[in-house]
Amino acid sequence: MKNTDTNISGVCTPAVGEAGRTGEWREERPVIDPAKCIPEVKGKPACFLCWLYCPEGVVSMTIPVEIDMDYCKGCGICAEECPPNAIKMVREVDIDE
Repeated sequence: MKNTDTNISGVCTPAVGEAGRTGEWREERPVIDPAKCIPEVKGKPACFLCWLYCPEGVVSMTIPVEIDMDYCKGCGICAEECPPNAIKMVREVDIDE
């Protein structure tokens, strides 16, 4: 069932997890550089294009910006849309956790 709740802009809010835990099959993940992220650098709500364009709705509209890796499918749209190139896609095998 689709989430038909709307946010203040009148746009439907995607429900996290509608496609399952897509992070389990992701090959690349977005990594945010806080020194380049506009909301973090300015310390106020600004930009958030990563949040706007994320098809899974897993990017937070907070400072700092966070991405729910359980549901991020690694599509790279957030990195592509990021004006200051604060988001880089990194191969999962290269991530040290």
